[in-house]
Amino acid sequence: MHLGVNINQMKPTYLKLRKIWVILVVVVISSCQAKTLDITSPDGNLKVTVELAEEKGYGEIGFSMDYEGEAVLSQSKLGLETDVQKLAGNLKLKSVTAAKHVTDDYIMITGKRSHCVNEASERTYSFENEAGQALEVTFRVYNDGVALKYGINAVADEEHVTHEYTTYTVPKGTRRWIQQYDPGYERFFPLSTDGTVANRPRVDLWGYPALVEPRDSLFVLITEANIKRGHCGSLLYNGDQRDSYQVRLADKQPVGDGRWESPWRLLITGCLSDVVESTLVTDVSEPCKVEDTGWIKPGLVSWIYWANNHGSKDYQIVKEYIDLAVRMKWPYDLIDWEWDEMGNGGNLEDAVEYALKQGVKPLLWYNSSTSWLGPGPLYRLNKKEDREKEYRWLSDMGVVGIKVDFFTGDSVSTMNYYIDLLEDAVKYKLMLNFHGATIPRGWQRTYPHMMTVEGVYGAEWYNNNPVLTNRAAEHNATLPFTRNVVGPMDYTPGTFSDSQHPHITSHGHELALPVLFESALQHMPDRPSVYDSLPEAVKHLLSELPTTWDDTKLLSGYPGVEVVMARRKGDIWYIAGINGTDEPRTLYAPLATIPVSGKKVSLFKDGNDDRSFAIEENISLSEEETGLTIKCLPRGGFVAVIK
Repeated sequence: MHLGVNINQMKPTYLKLRKIWVILVVVVISSCQAKTLDITSPDGNLKVTVELAEEKGYGEIGFSMDYEGEAVLSQSKLGLETDVQKLAGNLKLKSVTAAKHVTDDYIMITGKRSHCVNEASERTYSFENEAGQALEVTFRVYNDGVALKYGINAVADEEHVTHEYTTYTVPKGTRRWIQQYDPGYERFFPLSTDGTVANRPRVDLWGYPALVEPRDSLFVLITEANIKRGHCGSLLYNGDQRDSYQVRLADKQPVGDGRWESPWRLLITGCLSDVVESTLVTDVSEPCKVEDTGWIKPGLVSWIYWANNHGSKDYQIVKEYIDLAVRMKWPYDLIDWEWDEMGNGGNLEDAVEYALKQGVKPLLWYNSSTSWLGPGPLYRLNKKEDREKEYRWLSDMGVVGIKVDFFTGDSVSTMNYYIDLLEDAVKYKLMLNFHGATIPRGWQRTYPHMMTVEGVYGAEWYNNNPVLTNRAAEHNATLPFTRNVVGPMDYTPGTFSDSQHPHITSHGHELALPVLFESALQHMPDRPSVYDSLPEAVKHLLSELPTTWDDTKLLSGYPGVEVVMARRKGDIWYIAGINGTDEPRTLYAPLATIPVSGKKVSLFKDGNDDRSFAIEENISLSEEETGLTIKCLPRGGFVAVIK
């Protein structure tokens, strides 16, 4: 019997087996790739690992974050729920996309940097529940932080997102600076290590941004960005576990037809300079939607309210602030609330005409008519037809911008209202300032005529109660690491006299604030007589001070203790520093990253007491100069101009 094998007869079987083998290899490789759940930043320092509760079956999903090989945030949870889909605690990984490279490269009219460039690695993880309903989670890992967002498909008419389960674990003992949630974001950022506020044990709702120090000299700033029409804002809740901060939606959100995506949740990560200098909030936000931006002009503004604790009822006082803007060479004057009741020799139209004849561009205050229905005018901006009529009237009269005040919360309707105000203003070339409002979440890129936002416990609180007096220095030394990181901040800095309640920060400290605090419209709050009495060198500095910057560098500091920051406009560097403590302190501004060869510096420092200056002008700097050492009074500060 011949036992040989005819290879030609076996060839079809062989080819079939080979094909099956190749398919199995591909499946195995694909499976291995799918289980590679890490994603790493372009520089390799920051890594996110998506975590599954079970290797097989359905369960919780989450993620952890490592920085330079050490854990930063661990056991952070993920998930979402609508009124017809639950996509949390019951999920199974379905697929993972290959990592792709993302680059953000764009120009900003306002902000801490004119040319913004950032790079990230991005992957999308697809999950499904037992019913086959899908949840997508997209992670972008930048060199300076992590962004994540959710995507779902609608499965019913009138469906709404009702809950989010994103949770950040911050162990007890970890330092954190977080404000108690307030719809106007006007609270302090007290240092805590246990997730509570002193003497307020029941506080469990917290507002963005939240700064955390997971380990010495490594920080994470938690916030969100790219709120679009139909989105609400969110906040943080730790009422169930003090060491776990869960994202809580301010409102239910309509899913709409087809596809819905969440805003980006952001974790800006690194040393303090990485956090302060980051543009991640605008990097992940929608590109500019305004084609012609030539009418958007940042600048300093004379402001009537702070010194008078009143609005603009008196035409003669309004004229004084317009005249102040002329003397100080400031381009703008804000005519604040009660202008619809203006008297004593003139009305609003007279004030606008007077300002324009003096070469000063007027801005006008409005009540949003959504929250506090106190001062007027009321209900002029809420409906589109009324808003268009008002905008047209303002534009025809020569008004170039408005300040809209007293918004209510972070609901979908309120967010839509902000967008309505911004989008309709483009046609009439009106710049906007939101007061009594939510914090910036990237609109300064999408709508660059959004010049500034209050959303901060600012200098106007010297009018309201005595609390700011003793806490201002520490608070001011915390804001550059928290609130001002995420966008423009209308703190109204630089108060050299007293309002209803005194300030005990020094003149050097106050002069530093308009440099430290970024705001494209920087409102100068003090009395005309006070600015007139300042030293000529100080008046000259304030008359030419920029309000937007080509670059920003944090030189040194720690939240609540001190901050030294450098900002560049053209080839001029402005360095400002403040002492946030009640003791004398020496501040140091290293100059290694600032070109100083052949340049001169002018110093504006604390004088012999907190209501005086010591000024040194045109001091030559050598190439070997390593830094500036400045002795500050308690709650003191300084400004250095290098050119």
